[in-house]
Amino acid sequence: MNSSIKTTNKTDRVIIFDTTLRDGEQSPGASMNLDEKVRIATVLEEMGVDVIEAGFPIASPGDFEAVRRVAQTVKNATVCGLARATKADIERCADAVKHAPRGRIHTFISTSPLHMKYKLQMEPEKVYQAVIDSVTHARRLCGDVEWSAEDGSRTEHDFLCRCVEAAIAAGAGTINIPDTVGYAVPEEYAALIAMLFNRVPN
Repeated sequence: MNSSIKTTNKTDRVIIFDTTLRDGEQSPGASMNLDEKVRIATVLEEMGVDVIEAGFPIASPGDFEAVRRVAQTVKNATVCGLARATKADIERCADAVKHAPRGRIHTFISTSPLHMKYKLQMEPEKVYQAVIDSVTHARRLCGDVEWSAEDGSRTEHDFLCRCVEAAIAAGAGTINIPDTVGYAVPEEYAALIAMLFNRVPN
């Protein structure tokens, strides 16, 4: 880490969120056993990573145990588990991270027209309500909640703003706008984030 970087206030600091143990494991040949995941989490913490996304607890008993073990081992970094916008996912995630000194539930739902229609088979208003319900439920179980708009870069701006605002109002402390399918070029993505900062309160 560059110790010469100066910050003027808390919001100027770049927060490092590492998803090697969750998304990284989807890469061909990158499968890790439990001990390897715990060892990598320890190294990530030593490197100064702020948030370690340790896995997707409901995906399998092995993933649950990996998140639980990382949560018990890591002392300073936030340990995060991923959960879809369902009660079962969120409750399993809460159970996995409950022993972390700093635990987080990261819940998500698709918000692009394509994903809502073909992946979720849900109307936008149902998705909007699911944002509120999932974040509210997660916040009841964990003091730190992150919400993601899956396929956010292909989401209509008005709807994305509504969902982000709803997630914040429901208790999400972190908002993530993924470019899930690698659709946006850097300039487009920068404009998307600037638009959200300009239009969404808080």
